[in-house]
Amino acid sequence: MAEKDMTEKTLEELNDVFADMVNALLFDGDSVITEDALSESNPYSNYTANGKIREQERDVVKYWDNNMLHIAKVGFENETTEDADMPLRVLSYDGAAYRSQFSPQNKDSRYAVTTIVLYFGYKKRWTAAKSIYERVEVPDRLRPFVPDYPINLFEIAYLTDEQVSKFKSDFWFVADYFGQMRKTGKYIPPTDKIKHVSELLGLMSALTDDRRFVEVAEDVKKKENHNMCTVLDEIVAKGKEEIQDVYSWLFSMGRGADVEKATKDEDYYQKMLEEYKNR
Repeated sequence: MAEKDMTEKTLEELNDVFADMVNALLFDGDSVITEDALSESNPYSNYTANGKIREQERDVVKYWDNNMLHIAKVGFENETTEDADMPLRVLSYDGAAYRSQFSPQNKDSRYAVTTIVLYFGYKKRWTAAKSIYERVEVPDRLRPFVPDYPINLFEIAYLTDEQVSKFKSDFWFVADYFGQMRKTGKYIPPTDKIKHVSELLGLMSALTDDRRFVEVAEDVKKKENHNMCTVLDEIVAKGKEEIQDVYSWLFSMGRGADVEKATKDEDYYQKMLEEYKNR
């Protein structure tokens, strides 16, 4: 599994975060699902394409249990860009989960399946298909016999302040960040304490494509205040240290002219930084 895929899923895989996200998004913040009612589920399933069996993987999926029995399977799919085929993907995931219940061990037990799609784009809203009918051309005469399949899509950056306030876990930081970026294009870090530092910063890194979040995780954990203010302070400090390292390296090779140019041209500095990292 790619490192980005792993860091993207770690926070949401924590039971307290998973339960909180479901409760906030589906149940208006009511504590319908508790973390001790969740159990692990296999994220993999198979499908056939061009005569070959292929594997598909959900981002995060768990069972919701009651008295040791599965009463539902709930999955999350994280999207930073639109996917026109998302309704088909969700139908495939959910269909595979229902098909797996045909096993002899499960003959008397059936449970519901649902998928929650989380869209993290903040510069534009989701305009792609949200249902089978929006993606597949279904003739009018056939529509009564072809069930539509709408997806449960939540645009995290476009949640209302009231909706964001429903999150009680570390996912609140994620929703708050993307909401601020959508509204103002800037981020003012809150002082609330982070519970799962590495997991939160891993998800932030994956969603923003900014490795600095994971690079400062261990330093943040050593600090007294585990909050986003500390995270940004560490990112700034690490950035200054990196700049000094790049300039010292250039000077050591007699490339003072490159240093002077890099201090005036951000693009040129990024070029020197890439050269420094690949030395």
